[in-house]
Amino acid sequence: MNLSDSQTGGPGPRRVSAMEAVLGHLRGAIERGEYAVGDKLPSEAELCRTLEVSRPVLREALRALQTMGLTVSRTGKGTFVVADSVDEPTFGDYTAGHLLEVRRHVEIPVAGYAAARRTPENLDRLGRLLDRMERETDTTAWVAMDSLFHLAVAEAAQNPVFRGVIEEIRDALARQSAFLNELGGRREQSNREHRAILEALQDGSEHDAVQAMSHHLDRVETTLTDIVRAGRPDTPAEGRPGA
Repeated sequence: MNLSDSQTGGPGPRRVSAMEAVLGHLRGAIERGEYAVGDKLPSEAELCRTLEVSRPVLREALRALQTMGLTVSRTGKGTFVVADSVDEPTFGDYTAGHLLEVRRHVEIPVAGYAAARRTPENLDRLGRLLDRMERETDTTAWVAMDSLFHLAVAEAAQNPVFRGVIEEIRDALARQSAFLNELGGRREQSNREHRAILEALQDGSEHDAVQAMSHHLDRVETTLTDIVRAGRPDTPAEGRPGA
């Protein structure tokens, strides 16, 4: 079974990476009961041979399964199935639901304050950061800048408490960003949403800033819901990329 990067997602608008294909295959096998709760997954070496993918690709897929709450990795023992359906992804110490709830209550009003209080230095930093994000092709680098962007918006609100809250959840934001980027193809859309936020800050429009941040978080929630509900929509039931 070849799930290499050379395969695509069929008629869908976005290419399916090898990691997504492996994840779809393993998630489907768990949800169909081929691996029951309590079962140990085959070893990494065996899965790499069977699926014909590299170990780094496989490990990314295994991390995603764990984020989804389907498996747990036990040092020296392997990966075990702990659930047969996706309930809610977890990013570090926080569930997706808890993280989004806090983000809505903090980042939306923060965007409004930032529009009213931002300094030229704040705008310059945000602009340079977003320019880099729009040019960036490396996922890891982009994810790091994504969380920095949200931290910089909080700094523009000129309230250190807001910055402290975002700093507290920064690692979870980065984990969520990586998850959505890999499984939801969010990078380009997120860049456009960030650009709308920045333009509202530049205009000094509290209303537009609040609306832009609210829209951004709505799209994050929609993508998370799609992933949890059905996995990759362009992956057939057996978890292999469509032909």
